[in-house]
Amino acid sequence: MWSQFYPVDFLFNSPRREFYFEIACLAVSLFGLLIRIYTVGHTPKNTSGRNTEEQVADTVNTTGSYSLVRHPLYVGNFFMWLGPALLTANWWFVLVFCMFYWIYYERIMYAEEQYLRKKFGQAYLDWAMRVPAFFPSFKNFKSPSLPFSWKKVIKREKNGLAAAFVIFAVFDVVGEYIKGTENYNMVLQVGAVVSLVLYGVVTLIRKTSKLLHEEGR
Repeated sequence: MWSQFYPVDFLFNSPRREFYFEIACLAVSLFGLLIRIYTVGHTPKNTSGRNTEEQVADTVNTTGSYSLVRHPLYVGNFFMWLGPALLTANWWFVLVFCMFYWIYYERIMYAEEQYLRKKFGQAYLDWAMRVPAFFPSFKNFKSPSLPFSWKKVIKREKNGLAAAFVIFAVFDVVGEYIKGTENYNMVLQVGAVVSLVLYGVVTLIRKTSKLLHEEGR
């Protein structure tokens, strides 16, 4: 896709290699989405997280993903954005992305932890002492306290699925346009269309019915 800009011809000297490279990058993003899905699917309503207007937390999550790392959703976000960064095949860009991501989210994580520390006191401090902020540790894993909720996942993560496929599909189209070719990755193109349709269906269901409503989630 981007071989005329970056010295990675071994990845792009055949359509097959380019296809597998794009799928590998997509897999990185979908791995991040799976982290978010697992995390969101096991959490109750109004738990620790960043709200667009104010912090919201009725309890501190300490099981499931939150027994591995204090900010699993941001770990998921990192991999979701790492996929498109890798797609450029520019390793300097990937490095800059990682640095920017850390600088940006470090401030957000700090603000959230200050809020939780003030609200929950020693209970939060005891948990934070055991669990790392961003790099997971599996030695103290605790099974989730709540069963997995597909309804909550569908409501919360429909945006992420659509965004992942649309971003990759756009990159694919732009790359082929720049090269003057039309070897489009149909997995990305079909995935973008399907995910957008699903996004529209879920949005319509949420507005017109209570099918996805689940008490306490």
